[in-house]
Amino acid sequence: MNYVFTPPPTPSVAVFGSEDRFPVRRIFCVGRNYAAHAREMGRDPDREPPFFFTKPADAVVDSGETVSYPPETENFQYEAELVVAIGKAGRDIAEADALSHVWGYAAGNDLTRRDLQLAARELGRPWDWGKAFDRSAVIGPLHPVQKTGHLERGAIRLTVNGETKQAADLVDLIWSVPEIISILSRSMVLQPGDLIMTGTPAGVGPLAAGDVCTVAIERLGEISTTIGPRE
Repeated sequence: MNYVFTPPPTPSVAVFGSEDRFPVRRIFCVGRNYAAHAREMGRDPDREPPFFFTKPADAVVDSGETVSYPPETENFQYEAELVVAIGKAGRDIAEADALSHVWGYAAGNDLTRRDLQLAARELGRPWDWGKAFDRSAVIGPLHPVQKTGHLERGAIRLTVNGETKQAADLVDLIWSVPEIISILSRSMVLQPGDLIMTGTPAGVGPLAAGDVCTVAIERLGEISTTIGPRE
């Protein structure tokens, strides 16, 4: 097949303990999936059904890289998240079968231009400019399920320059990983290479150039991102 220009390389994330890379097809994100974070964002977690937004696959950034402070924002924020990697396709997946579709898990950081996100929310517009910008999905090495097992609970923590900003447990998720997979699969076929960022705990806040942001999840280790000067 001839293309009018050379196709870009396939986005991918690292695999823990391996030289292999996991190809990324799509990135789904769950909005307000911890009750305390939903409340700090001015929403009622007991009444609102789950909702999703997306990031482009090529927004992925490995742990250890520097991310420049992005353009068009004065409120660049962190969000620690558990990331789920899909390894088996499925449609209308039963909740009881959902975990069989998981390839592995990683720690992630859903970088957000909060001022642009909130402005769009107030106008009833999509969140793309606040969420789906370049290098906005920091995702650490994936830990294969066959080595790590499934994560139903475990501490999730984010620090900025060594100071704890977010601290919770995965058991606090409003919608569990099996529920999220089942709900997503009712709307579209999930495919190998799809990633799901499962939501962030309370304590989101701003980042500045020079900051070092670290996300740690029990059994998944730590990932780190340095914030560079504004682009």
